[in-house]
Amino acid sequence: MKQKRIGFIGLGTMGKPMALNLLEAGYPLTVYNRTPDKADSLVQAGAAFAATPAEAAREADVLFTNVSNDAALLDVLLGENGMLSAAHEGLTVIDCSTVAPETSRRAADELAARGARFLDAPVTGSKPAAENGTLVFMVGGSLETMEEQRQLFEVLGSKLMYMGASGAGSYAKLAHNLIVGINSAALAEGMAFAARAGLDLDKFLEIVQAGGAASKQADLKGRKIIEGNFDVQFSLQLMLKDLLLAMRETAGFQLPSPMLNNAAALYQMGLSKGNGALDLCSVVQCYADWLGMPVGYAPNGRRTAEPAAPERRHAGRVSLGLRLQMSIYQWQLEGAFSGQTIEVTLQDLSGEGLQIATEYPLAEDMFVVVHFPKEAALPPITAKIIRADKDESSGQFRYGCMMSGLAPVVRARLVEYIEDVRQGSSRSRS
Repeated sequence: MKQKRIGFIGLGTMGKPMALNLLEAGYPLTVYNRTPDKADSLVQAGAAFAATPAEAAREADVLFTNVSNDAALLDVLLGENGMLSAAHEGLTVIDCSTVAPETSRRAADELAARGARFLDAPVTGSKPAAENGTLVFMVGGSLETMEEQRQLFEVLGSKLMYMGASGAGSYAKLAHNLIVGINSAALAEGMAFAARAGLDLDKFLEIVQAGGAASKQADLKGRKIIEGNFDVQFSLQLMLKDLLLAMRETAGFQLPSPMLNNAAALYQMGLSKGNGALDLCSVVQCYADWLGMPVGYAPNGRRTAEPAAPERRHAGRVSLGLRLQMSIYQWQLEGAFSGQTIEVTLQDLSGEGLQIATEYPLAEDMFVVVHFPKEAALPPITAKIIRADKDESSGQFRYGCMMSGLAPVVRARLVEYIEDVRQGSSRSRS
């Protein structure tokens, strides 16, 4: 029987080891990646390199895709020199990305019009399972088409689950990652609690793994948290992307999802800290900031808490009028993030919140990162917009922001900074 010719698009954390497993199983393989040098090791191992998605599809019997989000999938499908332009009768496209169900259905319809077939077949198992060929596939589309490709699925995974019509695989993956995201957040919070209590974290992790709190996340991420090892198995920004996709679907179902919403907010804070490209368990660093101590072990092998500064409050707010930089991160419907830094005026500030003004329109519940002047000696501080008003006279927007759980040492420095500004304002008036 003729050996199937395989194409593979997307050679990231998951895609590259999957493609290598197909190559090592003896399948003729052509690969494409937007960043060509990621294909070098596969080409050296015997794969052919395609200059475009269309070239990867043209001679393929089966074409796998594993890209980061909806926008990337639609680009390799419909963009210039996209695979749709080379789709042909008999081609089967198997998409292993995590995307919205509507995107999977659109891809299936576009390819069907060209005589090609499509399976949405996202995976679970993270990088180690991709390397070991033990992924779990959840498949939407034609059952007959899935069975025709079972041999390929068995090269890449240990379990193959048919979920239903096109889009069902994507629904299953979003529901699955909803649970993963919440579990991982719960693990980070529990480990932070144990760290603050002064417990031996090695022993505590053993208790978690042996008790009712046992989970795959505890097995995969517990040791990484203790060691501060955030090398990526599955990135924080991709987890947040999946949770936001799930939130969009639950909203469509009119299904309340309080745990999903809270977990997504936590990962949003992690993204705002600049941890998007790190492993999702790096979300524990949010707790470390709030505690003012590592959750796990510092490089010297010790874990010490900074003494909590006495809490000082001011009844009034301090009028400042300072020009600051503020970073914002926005979610796009195509499944990606865009980030930028804007200039704002810090109008007044207290120990709990701040008020800013800018010409830039923002939305309530958005997380932002405020960058204070260098002389403030303050780190970037994450805040959540809880109130938005427009000043019709000036055309500016005014935003009330609640600062997200500050570490005691940061809060103490913020109080000192407020006092410095207050005294400076008093001297300038006298």
